[in-house]
Amino acid sequence: MELYTSDSSDTDSREQKTIDFGRMNLDLVTLEDHLSSPHKALAKSSGDIETLLLNHNRLVGLPRMLQQFVNIKILDLSSNAITQLPDAICQLPLVTLIVKNNLLTNASLPKSLLSKLSGSSHGTSTLKELNLSGNQLTHFPEQVTELRQIKYLYLGGNKISSISKDIWKMQSLHVLSLGGNLINEVPETVGSLSQLQALVLCDNLIEHLPTSIARLKNLKSLLLHKNRLKHLPKDIVALKNLTELSLRDNPLVVRFVQDMALKPPTLLELAGRIVRASGQQPGPADVPRTLVEYLNSANCCVNPNCKGVFFDNRVEHIKFVDFCGKYRVPLLQYLCSSKCIEPERPARATTSSNANASSGFMMRKVLLG
Repeated sequence: MELYTSDSSDTDSREQKTIDFGRMNLDLVTLEDHLSSPHKALAKSSGDIETLLLNHNRLVGLPRMLQQFVNIKILDLSSNAITQLPDAICQLPLVTLIVKNNLLTNASLPKSLLSKLSGSSHGTSTLKELNLSGNQLTHFPEQVTELRQIKYLYLGGNKISSISKDIWKMQSLHVLSLGGNLINEVPETVGSLSQLQALVLCDNLIEHLPTSIARLKNLKSLLLHKNRLKHLPKDIVALKNLTELSLRDNPLVVRFVQDMALKPPTLLELAGRIVRASGQQPGPADVPRTLVEYLNSANCCVNPNCKGVFFDNRVEHIKFVDFCGKYRVPLLQYLCSSKCIEPERPARATTSSNANASSGFMMRKVLLG
C-alpha cells in the first residue's frame, strides 16, 4: 500500500501538515470545538493540512468544518459510529479515504463519489485508496466503479453477496480486498483487471472461480481460504507471478477422483462424436444449420493420447498439478470418457521417500496457506 503524504520528506514538514485527533474519545461537538480552536489545533491553518486523523472516536457523522480543508489528501475516519457519508466529502481532493469499522450502509454512501467541477457535466476523482471494510454494506457499491484512478479498494467484513460485473472499469486497481463477505460467485469481468496484484476473496461462499482469473498476469497474491472451492480452473497455472496462494478450509479433494458418475451420452452426442472423429465437415447444404452449430461446439479431450471430442456429456476429473514448483493444486479436467483418466504416476523407487515428502509439503502449503 502506498503512503500518500506531502512531497516533502522532512518530518517536521509532515507534522505541520497533519492533525491527529485519533483515540481522543471525541464526539461531533467536541471535535468541532477542537477544530475551531487555534490552541487545540496547534494554530495550524486548515488550508495547510494534508492529513486529518479522526480514527477511534465517537463520531456519528462528519464535522461541518471539514470543507475548509481544501488541500486535504488523507482522511482517516476508521472505528467510529458514522452512519452517513455526505456528498460534500467528494468535493475534497482526497487521495486516501479510510472509513473502515463504522455503521455505513449502501444507502448512506454518496450516490456518486466523483467531484463535479463547475461548468462540467463529467466528474473527476483524485482518490487512489478507499477503505470501507467492516461496515454494513449488503451489495457491491456501484459508485466505486466510477473511480478509474483508484488503486486500492477494501470492502472486506461486510455482507456483500456479489461483485459488480462493472468491476472491469477499474483498470488501475492493484489491490481488491473482499474477504469476509457473503459472495458466492466471481464474475468473469474480474479477469480484465490487468494491473491487479492482490485479490482477497477469503471467508466467503465461493464454489468456483472463473477461468478469466488466468488473465491476471500481474497477480502476486490470491487468498481463497475459507470458501467452498472443490477445484480450481486449470488455466490458473498461467499465473507465473503468483507468490502467495491460500486455499485452507475449502472442501478441496485430497486425492484423485476416480469414480465420477457418467450419464449415458445421447444419440445426438454419439452421432456428433462419430462425425467429428471421421474428419467430415458437413455444412448448411448437408445438414440443418442447428446441427452445424452443434458440431462446431465440440470440445477436445484434454488427454494428450486421446483424439476424441465431447459436447454436453463429459467426465469431470480432478488432477493435482505442480504449480510453479511451489504448490500442488487441484485442477478440474473435462474428459470425453472415464477411460481417459490417466493414473497417478508413482514416484521412482530411488527417490520415492523424498518425492512423497516433497509432495506432502507442497500439499500442506497450498491447503494451509
